[in-house]
Amino acid sequence: MKKIYFMISAGLIFGILGALMVNWGNPSNMGICIACFLRDIAGGLGLHRAAVVQYIRPEIMGFILGAFITAFSFREFRSRGGSSPILRFFLGAFAMVGALVFLGCPVRMILRLAGGDLNGLPALAGLIAGVFIGIFFLKRGFNLGRAVKTPALLGWIMPAVMVGLLLLVIFKPGFIFQSETGPGSLFAPIAVSLVVGLGAGFLAQRTRMCFVGGWRDIFLVKDFYLVSGIIAFFVAALITNYIAGNFGTRGIYHWGFTGQPVAHTNHLWNFLGMSLAGLAATLLGGCPLRQLILTGEGDTDAGVTILGLIAGAAIAHNFSLASSGAGTGTWGPVSVIVGLVFCVVIGLFMREKAKA
Repeated sequence: MKKIYFMISAGLIFGILGALMVNWGNPSNMGICIACFLRDIAGGLGLHRAAVVQYIRPEIMGFILGAFITAFSFREFRSRGGSSPILRFFLGAFAMVGALVFLGCPVRMILRLAGGDLNGLPALAGLIAGVFIGIFFLKRGFNLGRAVKTPALLGWIMPAVMVGLLLLVIFKPGFIFQSETGPGSLFAPIAVSLVVGLGAGFLAQRTRMCFVGGWRDIFLVKDFYLVSGIIAFFVAALITNYIAGNFGTRGIYHWGFTGQPVAHTNHLWNFLGMSLAGLAATLLGGCPLRQLILTGEGDTDAGVTILGLIAGAAIAHNFSLASSGAGTGTWGPVSVIVGLVFCVVIGLFMREKAKA
């Protein structure tokens, strides 16, 4: 019982922080969004030129470094990898495409609901549908292969890269891009963002928090441990938004589908976009947040997945796949269908490895 109480406590703290990050400077209904933040980092590095979403977000560095420090402190850091890294890269890229068609990762989806954005409802249904499809493959032996122990140096690479990115945020060299308008121009102070990321990284590492795995475990093994954290996260964010005055005539939020910040009302593609994100994350073994935490623990396969997510963000904005408040991108729906077909093919053909 102590374990689930810790998870609920972690979810409550994370939800409070996710809501308050908006009051501290982050974009509305985007206090914490792994997909959006990785997209902004891709823009900050010049991998895409969408001028309104370019900023190297310190929260991402905090998540990985927080998990890294925590894993070392509890002797859980293990450098490992080799479990179909190329497939993980592409699954990560397609997960990002699905998230950007909806405009948010599973974490932001919950925060959007806690901020009154009912467009999160078809997205939640889509996420669960994607998880169901993933479970279908898992029950039939889907497996990306076994990770093996690797030299410790490999596990240090991504945390070292995060330190490098943090230095870029602090010193702001001329080759780094930063938005002057739009969501990328809105951010909390660097110290606040980093501390929140480090704290959330600690909580997520200790609890194994996952915003996709929670739904998977309910339907696959009838385990409510992970989903208890998701529910606590939603409740805490919702209550915090009301206490902080984010709802009401003077607030930034309202209940409904229309007029929501950084959102569109195309329910079909909100559903299918998150179906793709949920399916890809289930095949990968965890949501984007979980991939960050695993990366901090020394999992190089998760590190490759993060690179795939960043590449997916760059592709989405360079080739008009990502949505905007006006609706889906020109090629967004096509990319979601391609991604779903890719995931289904992988789900079908990677069963043999489980039998080997």
